[in-house]
Amino acid sequence: MSANWLDAVKWDAQGLVPAIAQDAASGDILMVAWMNREALEETARTGRGVYFSRSRNRLWRKGEESGHVQNVSEIRLDCDNDVVLLKIEQVGGIACHTGRRSCFFQKLESNHWVTTTPVLKNPDEIYK
Repeated sequence: MSANWLDAVKWDAQGLVPAIAQDAASGDILMVAWMNREALEETARTGRGVYFSRSRNRLWRKGEESGHVQNVSEIRLDCDNDVVLLKIEQVGGIACHTGRRSCFFQKLESNHWVTTTPVLKNPDEIYK
């Protein structure tokens, strides 16, 4: 696969671009992470979600510890070429490290953050 398509992405000063993981079937936004050039190239090549972990300063292959991999059906780039959208199937149904389906489980109600979705699996059981 020619890497020329990677040159169209507007990487930030750290060589990263935000990536949104969206459930391909429901349209729900499951998580947002960062990708570097290597992560985006590997995602396109393998069809699996790969990100760049800023805290670990290395590639993070989604599901490498939890088994909750992401099968990528589409990769899209926004109109400014600075945000990537991955349409995915979330294997195991859990995208969030808290054991929830989505990272977006908090909703603002009357000036308070309210948890709106349950933990599907205790993170202690996911991450050994």
